[in-house]
Amino acid sequence: MTTTTTPADARALGLAHYAARAVLERVLTRHDLDFQQQIVLRPLTLAAGPVDRGRLTADTVAALKTDEDSVDNTIDELIAAGLVAADASEVRITDAGRALYERIVRETSAASARIWGGIPEEDLLTAGRVLTLVAERANAELAGTGR
Repeated sequence: MTTTTTPADARALGLAHYAARAVLERVLTRHDLDFQQQIVLRPLTLAAGPVDRGRLTADTVAALKTDEDSVDNTIDELIAAGLVAADASEVRITDAGRALYERIVRETSAASARIWGGIPEEDLLTAGRVLTLVAERANAELAGTGR
């Protein structure tokens, strides 16, 4: 595989994001799950116990730059599918939800290894710093504090 060296910019970032997301969505589609549902399942799978639904909604809104109604609908879809259970104001992953999430991770790990493998650690660290800075600046713009 040949790569050309060009400066990072919004277009390059977007193209990389959409290419990687398409790989993930191919797997999600096989399991009748969409991207936002998978994003909601992740913190529930990693949590040691139930999660406050309001916190989960707020965190997902912040991460995906979407609205609360959309995230609440996604949580309701996951509850209806039996992947998430609700108790009062808390939600938790069910055994079926955990099994599905873990299956998706297994199915995407080989592609992830091919995508990320062979990139020098120094390059990954530099890219990580740049992407963190870009995200911070974009979030500042969205918050109206950008210059």
